[in-house]
Amino acid sequence: MVDVVLHYDVSDTRYVLKSTLYNVYLHTRSYGSHTLTQRDARAADRSIDDEDDEDDDAHRSTPISRRATDAMRATTTRTRTTTTPTTTTRAGTTTTCGTSVGRMMSGARRGGGRGGRDDDDATTTRGFSLFGGGKTSVDADEVRKNERECVLQTYGRGETEVMVRGKGCALFDAEGREFLDFTAGIAVNCLGHADEGVSRVIAEQAKTLTHTSNLYHTEPGATLARKLTATSFADKVFYCNSGTEANEGALKFARKYAQTRAVAAGKTANKAATETVSFENGFHGRTFGALSLTWKEGYRTPFAPLVPGNSFAPYGDLEQARRLIVKGKTCAVFVEPVQGEGGIYPADADFLRGLRKICDDADALLVYDEVQCGLGRTGKLWGHQLVEDAEPDLMTVAKPLANGLPIGAVLMKQKVADVMAPGDHGSTFAGGPLVCAAANEVFDRITAPGFLANVTARGEELKSAIATALADHPRLREVRGAGLLVGAQFDVPVGALVQACREDGLLVITAGAGDVLRLVPPLIVTSAEIQKAATIVAKRAREVVV
Repeated sequence: MVDVVLHYDVSDTRYVLKSTLYNVYLHTRSYGSHTLTQRDARAADRSIDDEDDEDDDAHRSTPISRRATDAMRATTTRTRTTTTPTTTTRAGTTTTCGTSVGRMMSGARRGGGRGGRDDDDATTTRGFSLFGGGKTSVDADEVRKNERECVLQTYGRGETEVMVRGKGCALFDAEGREFLDFTAGIAVNCLGHADEGVSRVIAEQAKTLTHTSNLYHTEPGATLARKLTATSFADKVFYCNSGTEANEGALKFARKYAQTRAVAAGKTANKAATETVSFENGFHGRTFGALSLTWKEGYRTPFAPLVPGNSFAPYGDLEQARRLIVKGKTCAVFVEPVQGEGGIYPADADFLRGLRKICDDADALLVYDEVQCGLGRTGKLWGHQLVEDAEPDLMTVAKPLANGLPIGAVLMKQKVADVMAPGDHGSTFAGGPLVCAAANEVFDRITAPGFLANVTARGEELKSAIATALADHPRLREVRGAGLLVGAQFDVPVGALVQACREDGLLVITAGAGDVLRLVPPLIVTSAEIQKAATIVAKRAREVVV
């Protein structure tokens, strides 16, 4: 462990390094060679402490103490590695695979910080930086080993690639291979990887304020809420951290709304409507309430019994929905305007308008889950805006809102907001200034003139390109979708096709019962990238989907 404390001196706005280097162990098995021994670390720390006592003023007068640098250099030069692995950075320059103690401190002394260069101090470790940053390579085998041994195995990654960086629609693994990413973090990275605007905003906000809890007001969340309500049906926003949390919040709000309505009608609160209706093939999350709304039995069964009172109707079947949505019993109806996980099924206009009327008649709240299809994915800002006259009472959003940072939100009409009181719901991290600053940037970019029109055009191109490339494939049944949420339905599982595409440098995923190839690229995808993806899909489908 390396513990480095940077003391900030307000009087001259400079940093003074006070280094405590105890228990420095870089195991040979993991990192190739010892860079510092425990004895060296203690000696360096004693040297720094002694000179601090002698000349404390001198330390405050320089950004990083030259004495501290010299003390560290004295311990590291004895163990300097003779062979330094290298890697080529994105800019094409060659750098060492680790950051030496002497180099980091020397660079910081000159004002270069972690990026400072000092070719005389080349002590490195394989894929590891003593000061927690500056990696330029990753040991993929070690990453997989650590995950296998230390991370709960709920994802079944197996021996897949270790991704280390991205740019736009491209991802790069630890071996230097480039992939065309048509998963976008499962419809999350709407502006692609390492977007310059988002990166800049995150860096600026991180230097200013990252977290306060919800005890205080902060500007980014308030500004984002204004934008969200100004461009939707909603009057109020509740922030959370994920899609499943958003759906949990919507469940609570619907229950409170039903209780309030029951009391207003002269009933007791325990006589309020509590049941819900959701739809076959729908996916709403993995936490208990959201999981109760989710169709896939394999997700639900291991954790039964779940929250009682939910019924499933066939997606698109208004008659069955009408039989299940009962006044005085049903408090809310949850539906995705475009099903993603369930197989890429856009709802038709009559279905959503019909649900709106049924819910009005039953005094039940209509909740649209737009965690995957919202915020530009369909070519409309909100997925339900593909249909007129079918606004919801609540809407849950999450995935793309901060381009990869964790954020979720529940948008609601005033009648729902009116029943909620301080203390009824909350979240420590939700709506923090860092994620909301990123979300403001994302929102502004997606709502910029021409952006959504381009999503629509690229979405039509993607559907057409896939349909044309696979036109003669005997196993293809349909290509469908909305905007850049596209699925190719086969009559057999397509797991082998996903693997084959990855071997050719294209990342795609499945949906539905595993028989739908799901393509959800970043919303900035180009025509050339679409054509490349269609070519790979067609080529590999003919080879492995038989």
